[in-house]
Amino acid sequence: MAVIIGPGCISCGLCVGECPSEALELGDSGVVVDAGKCTECGDCVSVCPSNILSLPEGAGKSAEEPKQTSTEPSPAAPGAKVEKKAAPVPGGDVWSGVWVVIEYNRGEVAPVSWELLGEGRKLANDIGCELAGVLVGHDVEAVIPEAFAHGAEKVYVVDDPVLKDYRTQPYAEAVADLVRRYQPEIILMGATAMGRDMFPVVATKMQTGLTADCTVLSIDPDSKLLLQTRPAFGGNIMATILCKTRRPQMATVRPRVMAMPERVEGRTGEVVREELGMTEDQVLTKIVDFIKGDAKSIFLDKAETLVAVGLGLGSKKNMVLAEELAEVLGATLAGTRGAVEAGWITHDRQVGQTGVTVRPKLYIAIGISGAIQHLVGMETSDSIIAINNDPDAAIFRVATYGIVGDLNEVVPALTAEFKKRLQHGLAK
Repeated sequence: MAVIIGPGCISCGLCVGECPSEALELGDSGVVVDAGKCTECGDCVSVCPSNILSLPEGAGKSAEEPKQTSTEPSPAAPGAKVEKKAAPVPGGDVWSGVWVVIEYNRGEVAPVSWELLGEGRKLANDIGCELAGVLVGHDVEAVIPEAFAHGAEKVYVVDDPVLKDYRTQPYAEAVADLVRRYQPEIILMGATAMGRDMFPVVATKMQTGLTADCTVLSIDPDSKLLLQTRPAFGGNIMATILCKTRRPQMATVRPRVMAMPERVEGRTGEVVREELGMTEDQVLTKIVDFIKGDAKSIFLDKAETLVAVGLGLGSKKNMVLAEELAEVLGATLAGTRGAVEAGWITHDRQVGQTGVTVRPKLYIAIGISGAIQHLVGMETSDSIIAINNDPDAAIFRVATYGIVGDLNEVVPALTAEFKKRLQHGLAK
């Protein structure tokens, strides 16, 4: 006789590490037991998060005195590490479903949220599960129909006045509570300022892994694990990361790298509402004031017009040419990795594989040669105007309009013409 293994193993490996007789190991389709080594002690049964392990009737110490799973720490020797176990949740312990956290702040939804619902649909189809949106904030009712229109089958909602302004503590607690209760297999969020701030906290609360700034997501056909791909080592390689032993699998994704799904008006689904369970006096941070940024300080992924510079600009003193053009157009300044390393612009303004992926309506590239690491971050822009004195520059292969010439002459001429036309209402 030996421990009985039921269907539904998630290959987390907890039972393998717990077994004192080394009778368990992970196979291609989940955990397997060596009946000759198994002592039916029950240690593996007590730690299985999916409740698929059991012992023959009357066997092992679990039949006499089961281990207790509690949210309270057990007594331990001085200095010993004590791990809190998750409390039982309604609906059992099966991790299932793909969730997308919809970023909603000050009346606006981050477009990457809809992009991720489109990508989440593909992932959910590949593993045969449900796609859900998670909406945390205050006065969010108007967003629920939009979530369904962009592909969500279910929307989990936490609506509370405490969540009116984004703060890490209550938002992370709201999402973590939902995860504990409903146990999604995969959770995604945009790699925005909010996503980069909140998701690590949620991952820490759930004691699971998090892959940040992904550019490609897919499902492994054999293990059904989430393949999370992101640039590594300065963009020189693309690393694919898996979270084999913990749930949920979590990833933040760069805005503008996934296609926007088709919006279907009138699509509906299930709405699940939960309470925050936190009052204002329990939140440690307070919002004193909110100052909205202008075009110069807006995040690149939200900018509609970008003026970007490369090393072909020549020197930092020539930045004034780009700044004047951006000022006239109400555009945001950006640049290549080379421009960042030269100290002409800050890293948060970098476009490319190791920077930000953008998809503005207009992208003006000044002195940018068109290295592939930069092109992958901007080539899907609606219109691209490239200015370079090298007619063979790679940037021209993706440009909508190319201008071959001295940027010291071309850029001031463009600035003057745009200024004249905008003043007289002639620019479109």
